[in-house]
Amino acid sequence: MSDPELPDYVKVNRVHWTKNNAAYTGGRAEHAWNEREISWGVWNTPESEINVLPDVRGKDIVELGCGTAYVAAWLKRRGARRVVGVDITPAQLESARRMNTKYGLGLELVEANAEATGLPEASFDLAISEYGASIWCDPYKWIPEAARLLRPNGELVFLRNSTLSILCMPDRGKVQERLERPQLGMHRMDWPDEPETEFHLGHGDLIRLLRKSGFEIVDMVEIFAPENAVNHPFYGEYMSVEWAQKWPSEEMWRARKRG
Repeated sequence: MSDPELPDYVKVNRVHWTKNNAAYTGGRAEHAWNEREISWGVWNTPESEINVLPDVRGKDIVELGCGTAYVAAWLKRRGARRVVGVDITPAQLESARRMNTKYGLGLELVEANAEATGLPEASFDLAISEYGASIWCDPYKWIPEAARLLRPNGELVFLRNSTLSILCMPDRGKVQERLERPQLGMHRMDWPDEPETEFHLGHGDLIRLLRKSGFEIVDMVEIFAPENAVNHPFYGEYMSVEWAQKWPSEEMWRARKRG
């Protein structure tokens, strides 16, 4: 897909993540690549606690919205046969390529919109997204694309903000202990502080979309901040420990493509 054909929000988000790469993710890439244990989201919730990943040994995996590709690296080190990372932001992919060259993992890194990757259909056993396509791409596009890429009985695992946290998030500033927006019509959200566009569906709409796209839901884990949590050094201006110790701030979904 050429640049003029990209949706407006994809171009906006590419600029946003170019800035974020310079401010945070590029510098943190090596640390993230070298984490000993797989953990998820702003609270570094251990995979060993929530158990959402299938066995990845010998599997072909695509990470949609891979950023610096640390999740892809974790999965390759745990025995995945082939791991492809897809991202639309050249700066993020440059950090990923730098790490891939340094550690020699053999990841395949593709610059593309995760809503239309251009990769062959039925090529993967697992599609995964940790705050990648799962919130920065239109779910009515990226979830069907994930289904297209997966083989029968392949799985989709993705982490996103909880529905409740988004309903309590004002246009500016930190999450509140009250509803700030309606759930009716929840989909595209253009945040005004720094131009960026996210996508969030309520649970009912997301469940229906997954089923319509050929998936059956395996699990959904609501994630809270642990007792010893501290505010995230980069994302803490939006989400607080105090809020996330009362209500779930994140959701990890797992679905399986029907055979």
